[in-house]
Amino acid sequence: MLRLSRPLFQALRSTTGLTGLAVHPDPLPALISTYQNTLTQLAHIPETSVYRQATEALVQKKLEIVKAANADITAAEKALDEGVIEESLLIAVDELKLAAQMVDWKAWEPLAEKPAPGQWEYVS
Repeated sequence: MLRLSRPLFQALRSTTGLTGLAVHPDPLPALISTYQNTLTQLAHIPETSVYRQATEALVQKKLEIVKAANADITAAEKALDEGVIEESLLIAVDELKLAAQMVDWKAWEPLAEKPAPGQWEYVS
């Protein structure tokens, strides 16, 4: 059985199979870094925020999966179940951007104006 090292695997993989999505030369360290940066951004949001709690739990779980993969891209792709590893990296970057925006927006603070009566009532 032939096992490929990460650089050799990446060198042999010339395409992701997705139009417009290039192969990342070293995706796992980039993914770990992005997850860690997201956790850093989330630390600026109050612990009582539901967004922080949910996102922190999800990102922490994904970070553990990637670290447990031990540089095995195929294992990380399978465990994350988000498609190719480059897709996971795109998702992680988008979540990092959203976390930064949530800090700017201060979405956890009370509304500036009271909502109209019935605005937040849903059909039961």
